[in-house]
Amino acid sequence: DGRRIVFAFDSAAEKLAGAVVLRNGESRTVGSVKIEAVPVYNTSPGRDRFHPKGRDNGYLLTIDGKRLYIAGDTEDTPEMKALKNVDIAFLPMNLPYTMTPEMVAEAAKAFRPRILYPYHYGQTDTSRLVELLRGAISGLRDLGAVPFVVPAMGSHGGATAEGQLATLEKLGV
Repeated sequence: DGRRIVFAFDSAAEKLAGAVVLRNGESRTVGSVKIEAVPVYNTSPGRDRFHPKGRDNGYLLTIDGKRLYIAGDTEDTPEMKALKNVDIAFLPMNLPYTMTPEMVAEAAKAFRPRILYPYHYGQTDTSRLVELLRGAISGLRDLGAVPFVVPAMGSHGGATAEGQLATLEKLGV
């Protein structure tokens, strides 16, 4: 119907006029899209000040039967590792605010998304993630899954939007 709805956690909603607050663990359905707020936070001592537990959200979207997880700034939390039936996961990999390649690999091995799309990786060496997942790749392929996509570097040390869309189109997503 042309309406735009912005969902946000408490502190972000304070800065966005008309935003709808969605707290950790809550969900809403808008039209045919289900939005679930997944807790995201830092778990490492000293880094927990960046994203304290209970404040921020990642979002699990269900659209036309496909489940997309957009982690936001977080480390590999128990809530993330407990996710099920995720088709595409966008996981951040950039210290000191998000995950190391090791954390991304552990999370991916735990909840096994069909497609893993690392993002927000700045100068992080993405080949390290490939190396860490190498042993898991053959097992995932045996299950018919595409284990991960490491996007090409863009001009700002991250993937370009055009490159991301082209990769997903090639995968039939």
